[in-house]
Amino acid sequence: MTDRILVRDLILYAYHGVHPEEQRLGQRFEVDITCSLDLSEAAHLDVAGATVSYASLVEIAQEISANRNFFLIETLAETIAARILSDYPQIEEVSVLVRKPSAPVPATLGYVAVEINRKRGG
Repeated sequence: MTDRILVRDLILYAYHGVHPEEQRLGQRFEVDITCSLDLSEAAHLDVAGATVSYASLVEIAQEISANRNFFLIETLAETIAARILSDYPQIEEVSVLVRKPSAPVPATLGYVAVEINRKRGG
């Protein structure tokens, strides 16, 4: 599938993490979502109902991050990906990248991240 809907650099403030101070103080997370699906009908019809709203994808990530605390960003990414595939049967594949720019790591770095790639039926 070569058609994609992309959401980039979604900023979420949440209380995810293994360390008690992460769970108490919270921190910033950055999320990228890439959905693979056939967009030819939407492109030809020029109607919003023939595609997946990127605003809906943003809302899913925001809702999941706000309503549940995760120890691991792996679980956060997996939960977002699973919900997207569940809610939108036209999406064949989804990739969710979660960056943690303020990870409590004793090093100077830009961020740590995980990326989850899931295919329908796989």
